[in-house]
Amino acid sequence: MPTDVIMPALGMAQETGKVLRWLKREGDSVREGEPLLEIETDKATVELEAPASGVLAEVSAAEGDEVPVGRVIARILAPAEARGQAEQVGPSIVEAGAAPAAPATVAPSPPAPAQAPASVVPAEAASAASASPAAALPPAPGSAPASAARGGRVAASPKARRLAAEHGVDLRTLAGSGSGPGGAVLAADVLAAVRTGAGAAAPVAGPAPVAGPSAASAAGPALLVGPGAAPAAGPAPAAAPAAAAALPTVWRLMAERTTQSWTSVPHFFLLREVHAGRLVTWREKAAARLGVDLTYTDLLVKLVAMALREHPRVYARWHQGTIVDGEAINVGIAVATDDGLVVPVIAGADRLPLDEIARRRATLVERARAGRLRPEDLAGGTFTISNLGMYGIDAFTAIINPPQAAILAVGRIAPRVVPAGTRAAIRPMVWLALSCDHRVVDGARGAAFLQTLADLIEEPLGLLQ
Repeated sequence: MPTDVIMPALGMAQETGKVLRWLKREGDSVREGEPLLEIETDKATVELEAPASGVLAEVSAAEGDEVPVGRVIARILAPAEARGQAEQVGPSIVEAGAAPAAPATVAPSPPAPAQAPASVVPAEAASAASASPAAALPPAPGSAPASAARGGRVAASPKARRLAAEHGVDLRTLAGSGSGPGGAVLAADVLAAVRTGAGAAAPVAGPAPVAGPSAASAAGPALLVGPGAAPAAGPAPAAAPAAAAALPTVWRLMAERTTQSWTSVPHFFLLREVHAGRLVTWREKAAARLGVDLTYTDLLVKLVAMALREHPRVYARWHQGTIVDGEAINVGIAVATDDGLVVPVIAGADRLPLDEIARRRATLVERARAGRLRPEDLAGGTFTISNLGMYGIDAFTAIINPPQAAILAVGRIAPRVVPAGTRAAIRPMVWLALSCDHRVVDGARGAAFLQTLADLIEEPLGLLQ
């Protein structure tokens, strides 16, 4: 029986996802758990794994398509099913770097009815073919090494392919010279090519665009001097699109989400300095007892989860004019990567032992920095922690990660002079800053949560041992 490949939801408010890149062609054999395609949602870019083993078939979403959450975008057939459909199912996904076969001229045709296309072609290839007939011709001699690809596919990691597409690097020019196994191209190789200017995709030779209404509208009215005038020449208009094209997808998503949050969510902030001496001692004892590499973030995930149990409003959310209770205590951790900020989630953190939290945190951070997060790694977060203590930051406030209602910003633990009765003493202290969505969490509720969390930080051992 065929297994559906569906567009997943990475968040409660997500409605669509974008197909960035198919990693397998229609008709290819796939194994369960193998990366199948890259998708982009309002949270991040992730790899979607094959839900079963078999043959990829019935691909109905092209690269660049926005697809509603829950829609079937392909199916995986068992080998016997695939053989039965061999005459109906053919290759439909053209990989990056392979020129699509197309006639020299294409006759116009009426719009097709709204249904899945019989042949799906990436947006980049389709736009290139329609821009100029020369785009469908094979590369000019010398434009890429003859041995640049295996069967038309360059050996490269998924992150390297994504970076190459974003920065306009032709992977064929790097084939066989990468730093990965067997000369596979890795992300570092693409970034090095960007810095040196090597590997840039050569412009396609062809007739110059014809001036006309479509050209004028594409250029924009600001580029026209007068009626019928040619577009004004100048470096400024050309520089802006180039800079936008070089922006990593994860960074663009982060920019869009933080802008949306800051401009639509009524933030307010609560700050508190907390004595962290017992937290330091707890980390040392727990690490020795459990035999795992514990970080302060691991301890905070556990303590925050326990505090949220007593204050369920803090992990609720605002949705269409009403407050929706949080389904579970799923704590997100803000992780900085080369491409931007992502927030993988530790689900059910209040029910997990400390050593399991540490292992999951380490795995998620490793996947995030390698660009290999899975949809389930990002789904369902109800509260977020952002810890910049390791960077020497004393205190800061964070922007809420919607649709969540709060985020905790944590600074470094540092010795400070504090009152101790009638005398002054030096104690390890830490600043906490709670950002709240005032539609869900008012000042009193936020302060009560922060009080519970401060009590747990100042005396954690009695609760958790």
